[in-house]
Amino acid sequence: MPFTVAIIGRPNVGKSTLFNRLTGKRHAIVDDTPGVTRDRREGDARIGDFNFRLIDTAGLDDADDDALEGRMRRQTERAVEDADVALFMIDGRAGVTPIDEHFALWLRTRATPVILLANKCEGGAGEAGRLEAYGLGLDEPLPVSAEHGQGLSELYDALVAEAEQADPTDAPETLDLEEDDPNRPLQLAVVGRPNVGKSTMVNFLLGEDRMLTGPEAGITRDAIAVPWSWNGRDVQLVDTAGMRRQARVGAKLEKLSVQDSLRAVQYAEVVMLVLDSNAVLEKQDLTIARRVIDEGRALIIAVNKWDAATDRKESLQRLSDRLQTSLPQVRGVPIVTCSAKTGRSMDKLMPAVFDIHEVWNARVSTGELNRWFEMMLESHPPPVVAGRRLRLRYITQVKSRPPTFVIFSTRADRIPESYLRYLANGLRDDFGLIGVPLRLNTRKRDNPYDNKKK
Repeated sequence: MPFTVAIIGRPNVGKSTLFNRLTGKRHAIVDDTPGVTRDRREGDARIGDFNFRLIDTAGLDDADDDALEGRMRRQTERAVEDADVALFMIDGRAGVTPIDEHFALWLRTRATPVILLANKCEGGAGEAGRLEAYGLGLDEPLPVSAEHGQGLSELYDALVAEAEQADPTDAPETLDLEEDDPNRPLQLAVVGRPNVGKSTMVNFLLGEDRMLTGPEAGITRDAIAVPWSWNGRDVQLVDTAGMRRQARVGAKLEKLSVQDSLRAVQYAEVVMLVLDSNAVLEKQDLTIARRVIDEGRALIIAVNKWDAATDRKESLQRLSDRLQTSLPQVRGVPIVTCSAKTGRSMDKLMPAVFDIHEVWNARVSTGELNRWFEMMLESHPPPVVAGRRLRLRYITQVKSRPPTFVIFSTRADRIPESYLRYLANGLRDDFGLIGVPLRLNTRKRDNPYDNKKK
């Protein structure tokens, strides 16, 4: 296992800002509102030549175990148990609070080593609070500024010293894998409206309570990526915030959460759209599905809470009808009915994900394509446009992920959309490209006898 570091502290002391700073990406949502982070977020971090695994956690709060804040705290406690070292962060400008003292006392009872950080100390502004932090009994507090990147050299020394003591057998490596690299983890994003059971589904797949769940709608705020392995295949599983209709999204935090979810869709390879069995493919579900298709991602639909469906036959019929009328361009999208709560049919999800991923990656040889192309042109010749019959020269596949084809013709801009649909449907049916977005473009082929060209 790589050397793992967890950032902990009360809400709004700058944990997510430090996480973004050390991972080099704006992964975590940052806002002045306390309690923005709710789930554990993990990423590959680096200071200088030292690489490690970093966990961002929810703000520590002394709340009842059954309350949302209590469940968030349990996730943070688990992160501390899993980490090789904990970075306990306080707000240097605000000084030590009773909550800081409470959790410093708790940390002293844990086996995990602790490095104390006094944040917001740029320009000496938090020096008084840093000196006060000596009273927490956690060794010398290091002055840092997560926003401005100050104090990272001292943090580097402290982390390297802890790593040398821990002597981890597996040094973390951040691999820069190409898109087509077979060793690259499959990027799977789980999306849907609020409260359809996305986090419960992710927890079931992972086999642990990794994501914060509960009866409250909108618990998940960040898009949380978790490395995972299914039957020896590496997967980057991303749980996202629920996406409501844009007109209903008013709060700034919810807008940031939705943007984070849409960004997860952009970087995904396969997107699992989770539906509620008693409200299948509502208008917002269709909006999300269209966004996935427009981004060129492979789509799979998981109808959750199937054990609680009131009329299963009617639900499936409605889903099929709406897909046929509203998403005809990707007919054959895989549909899995399941229950994340009971585990019913959950074993069918990942095989369906890898099957559609294989179709999404499909490639067809140019020779095979053009033999098919000639057959299609013979059985249904191109139409006559402006008194002249269109001559389509040849076709080639320029990329996969999704399958993308280009037709070359001297009059490419005159090919009717109806004829392109005919060819696209033929590609789907004859080469098994069912259920994934398909791009069919045209490109003008230069005429060598055109005297206007030099």
